[in-house]
Amino acid sequence: MKQENLPQANRLEMQFENGSAIGTSQIWDGGQYCSILTRRGIVGCGIYDLQTAAEFGQAIAIAKGTPEKPLVVPEHLLDARIVGVTPLAAELGVEIGCTGREAVEALLKAANTD
Repeated sequence: MKQENLPQANRLEMQFENGSAIGTSQIWDGGQYCSILTRRGIVGCGIYDLQTAAEFGQAIAIAKGTPEKPLVVPEHLLDARIVGVTPLAAELGVEIGCTGREAVEALLKAANTD
């Protein structure tokens, strides 16, 4: 029987100043994406569609890698700059130009005030 090379789906708990989040990455032949999931929203790579997320009232902030330096694992998001946010993410304190770490901290802080 031929063994398949399955894609990877990874999950890890990440600790931040304002709490914990779940980091995820999915990797397959020819592609990948990653995210950091908080109770209030997601900091993710450019694969996320902000318009659809905004329609559903979700707090999403995205960073964008490049073909030469893709964002593959959640840790890559920490130093990456945020290039887009949904209106709810902005209301919760996430700003374009901040780092992924700063965006996660803003979302965690907002979750702590609920």
